[in-house]
Amino acid sequence: METARVNVTTDEKKINTIHRLASMDALRGFDMLMISGGGAFIYLLGGKTDISAVDALSAQFVHPEWHGFTFFDFIFPLFLFLAGTSLSFSLTGGLVKGISQSELISKTFKRMLILLALGILDKNAPIDLFDPAHIRYGSVLGRIGLATFIGAILYLNISFTNRIWIAISVLILYYLALILIPVPGYGAGDFSFEGNLVGWIDRNFMPGKLKQGTYDELALLTQFPAICLTLFGTIAGDILLKNWLPRKKVNWLLIYGLISIIAGLTWNLAFPINKHLWSSSFIMLTSGMSFIMLAIFYWIIDVKGLKSWAFPFRVIGMNSLVIYLAVRFIDFNASSRLLFEGFYKYAPQPWHEVFNALGGFIIVWLFLYFLYRNKIFVKV
Repeated sequence: METARVNVTTDEKKINTIHRLASMDALRGFDMLMISGGGAFIYLLGGKTDISAVDALSAQFVHPEWHGFTFFDFIFPLFLFLAGTSLSFSLTGGLVKGISQSELISKTFKRMLILLALGILDKNAPIDLFDPAHIRYGSVLGRIGLATFIGAILYLNISFTNRIWIAISVLILYYLALILIPVPGYGAGDFSFEGNLVGWIDRNFMPGKLKQGTYDELALLTQFPAICLTLFGTIAGDILLKNWLPRKKVNWLLIYGLISIIAGLTWNLAFPINKHLWSSSFIMLTSGMSFIMLAIFYWIIDVKGLKSWAFPFRVIGMNSLVIYLAVRFIDFNASSRLLFEGFYKYAPQPWHEVFNALGGFIIVWLFLYFLYRNKIFVKV
């Protein structure tokens, strides 16, 4: 689990002691819940209950075709944000233990290489190493690895305030690039699917296969705003590491969250919220939501001590890499049919896929619970 630093004074020197936070594992688990079957279950409920609220919730678990925003768009940004928060804790903990900055950077660099390799495997399995032109190099895991590596360098060398300014500056420069640099055949400032600068750079400079054919949302240019999410995550981590009263930490997380959301919604008027482009407005909106979600989980779990309700999330969150790859390489839905179809086959036909998705998720959680009980936690 994550750790938080508390400063105490002994012999006129500050000594750092460590205590554990449960809220970050729980929030990470909540996030991974949506990837590991929870989101699919909610989406499949759409149109089956005749309850408008359920249909509205279901509609939040599919990505918009281009501009726009749903809750499902928030899942990956939240994970990148939490990667930055965890980075603050792990790097601070390493420094407390006497590990040098160069060694910490080296570990983060090796982690990046592993995540890049796992990401390529994830997106291309079965992978044909002899046909590199048809390998997709952009990946979720690769993006996490790159963002945390750059984030680690900046965290160890740049102050709290300057990291905020770096993130804001990158988002402004990204916006200016997309509105000022002309794309051949389309001109400057084109945010359409066909004419945006991100796609043009991908088509001309990104090796291998592009997910959408004309561009790849996990390729080159979008890496820059994505790093900003991780930097904002380090800001949240530093707030939690400060020797402040819990209420003050929560208040500042909420303040940063509200400011970011307002900035994102305002920026949307000029630069549409768009996950595919990782637009600056999208980054600010999801960063703000992440600050607020973290504040809520921290207050309820670590401050108020109400932990039992979050246990299912923590089981998932403590093996997030395992479950991300497991749902890619193990057909849990097929297992669900084998185990549970004898029960749900008597339900109306449209509900079969809902119950099967629920059964698949139950199997996923029990698998993670087995790892949890046996203290098997896979980290990179």
